[in-house]
Order: sequence, then structure tokens, then C-alpha cells
Amino acid sequence: MSKKILTGIVLVSALFSCSPNGESKKEEETEKVTEVADDKPTEVKASVLEYRDFNYELVSNGTIAALHKADLRFQSQEHIVKIYVKNGERVAKGQKLAELDRFKLQNSMEQAEESFERAKLDLQDVLISRGYSLGDSARIPPEVLKIAKIRSNYEQSRNNYELAKYNLDMTTLYAPFGGVVANLTAKEYNRPEDPFCTIVDNGNPEVVFNILENELSLVNLNDKVIVSPFSLSAYSVEGRISEINPVIDRNGMVRVKAVVSNRDNAFYEGMNVKVRVQRLLGRQLVIPKSAVVLRTNKKVAFTLKNSRAMWNYVETAQENTDSYVLIPDKINEGDSIIYDGNMHLMDQSPVILIR
Repeated sequence: MSKKILTGIVLVSALFSCSPNGESKKEEETEKVTEVADDKPTEVKASVLEYRDFNYELVSNGTIAALHKADLRFQSQEHIVKIYVKNGERVAKGQKLAELDRFKLQNSMEQAEESFERAKLDLQDVLISRGYSLGDSARIPPEVLKIAKIRSNYEQSRNNYELAKYNLDMTTLYAPFGGVVANLTAKEYNRPEDPFCTIVDNGNPEVVFNILENELSLVNLNDKVIVSPFSLSAYSVEGRISEINPVIDRNGMVRVKAVVSNRDNAFYEGMNVKVRVQRLLGRQLVIPKSAVVLRTNKKVAFTLKNSRAMWNYVETAQENTDSYVLIPDKINEGDSIIYDGNMHLMDQSPVILIR
């Protein structure tokens, strides 16, 4: 028994004597690993802070509306004999779109023309009976000429003829301006629907959007806008504000219109778009948004000095999609600002500048 107890005491003593040294070695190794990890430089990108033109941005949603749009109708309900276009087809001003059956209207015009010629003869007879000639109308007293036209039914016959001729001319539908055919559902040999089709000029469409009442002072005629379709967020075009409606609706909104270019045919009537109104505020000290991070709910930017990231609290004013206007304090023009790789930096962190 004594041998077993002695052996156990020796083992326990050995364990106790070894454990402090073992723990200290482990702690030292951990500290060394931490130091190595903390001293490993972070790859960052930086840019020089400078004064430059800054565009304040106001963001809104809007819809595309054609600058010129017309619903075309036939004046009579004769059958369609020929349709020359289809939906989506681009047409030029004056191009023929469709034709109606002309037989009845042609006959009506010829009858009206005959009645008008007969009225001319009757008018001539009445004037001759009064001692005047229709060819010498300047010498005829206005009252005499008026009575002669009434008795000969001249004015009514002329109006009937002009109306019949107009109806005959309107059996052919022409494009009033260049654009794209839309909403065409009518078929040949059927009576035309109302309207027959729509011509949309989407070469330079309008963007209609609303702004808040308190944003009205930030928007002026001819301010630049950048418009992107929701369906093509990577695509955008520039335009200019063309109209500001001087009425505030019951929701406290003001309607604004801007004209944009549709050179790539990316915009369609009624399309939903994102609108960014830009107003030039002149030269400002501009910092990229990516350079500003939050630390304890405060804005912080890191400057690059001697391969170290220097912690700086900053204050900003206006902003747009990618930049802030920086209020100069500890950071000034010419400082190198870290805008990439700064999410986990601390004050005095070692960094490596990459291009």
C-alpha cells in the first residue's frame, strides 16, 4: 500500500510542478500569434482629397410619357379595305396607315358637287335678274348678294360639298408625325374601332415625377436629371427639367417633367423609371461615401500616413449617390483618404497601398 500511495504523490507533484510552465508557454505563444496577426498590414486603396464640382442629388420615381402622342380615328364607319402598318412599326410623318371603302362617300361627294354647281347657276340667275353679274361681285351690294345666296341655296350647297369632300379625304388615315404605331387591334374588312391606333413619338420622351413641397427650392428649370429604367438599372441617360407645375397637390407633392433622349430605344410609353435630379453646388471638398464608416454611431474616415491608417471623426453635409460634401476640420485638401479596405481598420493599423 505504501508504495502505491508514494507513487501517486510523486505523479501529482509532477503535474503541479509542470502546469504553470506549460500554461505560461501557451500564453506566450498566443500573444505572439496575436501580435503577428495585429501587425499584418491590410491592403487598402486611397485617393487624394480635393475640391471639385459637386452635384446635389434628389431621387424620385417617375414614368415615361411620349412628348407627342395621338389617338387616330376614322371620321366614318365604312369597312377597312387595307391596313399598311402593324404595332411597333416606325412611321414617318404623312405615311399612309389604312384606308376605308370609298364607294358610298365618293357617291355622296359627287351628288353634293352636282348640287353645288346647280346652286351656282341659280345664284347667277338671281343676280342677273337684279342687273348684276357673278363675275363682278365687287360691284354687288352686300345685302343684295346675301339675299341672292339664300334664294339660290348657295351657302348650304357649298357646305354640303365641302363636308362630303372632307369625309372622302378622311377615308385614308395618315401619320400626323413620325413615331411608332401602338394599340392597333383593327382588322381588314371590319369596321374600325375607336381609336384605330395610336402614334407615339418616343424619340425624346418626357419623364413625369413628383417631388416633395420642401424639395421645391432645390429644383430649377434646366437642371440635369439622370434616368434609369427599373428593368435596366445599369442603363441610364441624361436629360433636363422642362416643366415644374406651380401647384402643390393634396399630398404635398409637386409634379415635374424632364425631357430625355431615347437614342437606344430603351424607353417605352408608361415605363417606370428612377430619376436622379442633379444640381451643381459649385466646388466643394468631396469625399467618397465608401471612405466613411461608422464607429460607435459616429462617422469616421481613415487617412493614410507613413503606411498607417489614422482614425479621424468627420462631419458631412450634402450627399449624392457616391459622395459626401466634407466639412473641413481635421481632414483637409491634399490628404490621402482610404476608401477601400477600411471596414475593419483601427487607429494606427498598418496598411499597404494597392492600385
